Order: sequence, then structure tokens, then C-alpha cells
Amino acid sequence: MVTVAAAVLVTLIAVLGGIGALPSVPASAEQAHGQTSSTRPPEHAAVLADSGSQPSAEPDVEPDETPDVPADSGSGRRVVFDMSDQRVWLVAPKADEDVALRTYLVSGSVTGNLDPGTYSVYSKSLRAWGVDDSGSMRYMVRFAHGSRAAIGFHDIPVSDGALVQSRAELGTPRSHGCIRQARPDARALWRFAPRGTTVVVTA
Repeated sequence: MVTVAAAVLVTLIAVLGGIGALPSVPASAEQAHGQTSSTRPPEHAAVLADSGSQPSAEPDVEPDETPDVPADSGSGRRVVFDMSDQRVWLVAPKADEDVALRTYLVSGSVTGNLDPGTYSVYSKSLRAWGVDDSGSMRYMVRFAHGSRAAIGFHDIPVSDGALVQSRAELGTPRSHGCIRQARPDARALWRFAPRGTTVVVTA
């Protein structure tokens, strides 16, 4: 009797499986066959984010509560550097107004080598080296020509394995000619400003 019942049960399972009434693959096995692959970002996404080849729509950190963008800084998509406040704004048009997507303190030059005016980004390098042994830096975005070297935005240089200044010291002129930024801000400007981006320097 038991043998007959077992044979009937096996036959029934085979018939139901054949017509699709029973699942042929367990749900756990189906989940293990790469269902998350479609949500994985493309392998080049991280490289593109730091390549500067395309501007991002939004920088990765919200602006802090700070003064408004200088009124005499023009309009449209631009980087604004105010020398008296030692502050940068990343500005882009949204709807019918210009919005500061990000703003932060920087350290400009102690030599007064930059005149107020409108410039344009003309060169970018992921790594660069300063004059007078001022160290190496990353995320260089050049927009002006100094008497001895290019002038641009970059992160705080490293010399002999240490930062040449602290982030707490940003907000006062300390550089040999360029504009120093904290690493996250330097990365954000790098992404925001491809070649040709307007840079406005105000007094």
C-alpha cells in the first residue's frame, strides 16, 4: 500500500511540474542569479566623476549658510571668487534665477597677483606641482596666467608628506598664487567646471 501511494505521489509531482503548476527553480536560487546586476553602476562611473570631462548637475555637498553671491559677479553658470571674503561660489541657473549650488572658504594668494575680472577655465590637471617647492596638489583648474605660473583652483598642497596649511586656516590668503580649497570642495569645483567655464573674480 505504501509503495503504491509513493508511486502515485511521484507521478503526480512529475505531471504537475511538467505542466508548470510547480516552480522549477526555488525563489532563493532565482535571487542568487544576479538580480542586482541591473542596479550596479557602470564601471566607468567613478572615473567619469573625477575626470572633469562632464560637469555634474549638483555638487555632492550642500552649501553652508553664507553671504549671497556678489551682485557684481555676472550671470549664468560660473565660478565666483571674492578676494576680500576669500570665498568661492559655484553658481548655476535654475528656473529663472541663478542659484549658488555650493559655497566655501578658500585661501588665495598673499601676493595680490590676481586682478578682478572675468576669466575662463583653460586647462585642468588631476595632479600638479607648485613653484618654490610649495608642494603637490590635486584637482587643478587653471583660469588665469601669473607672471611666473598659471593661476587656478586646487586642493591644499602637500609638502614632505603634510598639508601646508590646515582646513581651519582657509578664509585667509596663504598661497603662492593660486586658490587653495579643502579636498571635497576642490573635487566639487573640478566636476562643476569643464574647460570654458566662466570664472569671475571680485574685489
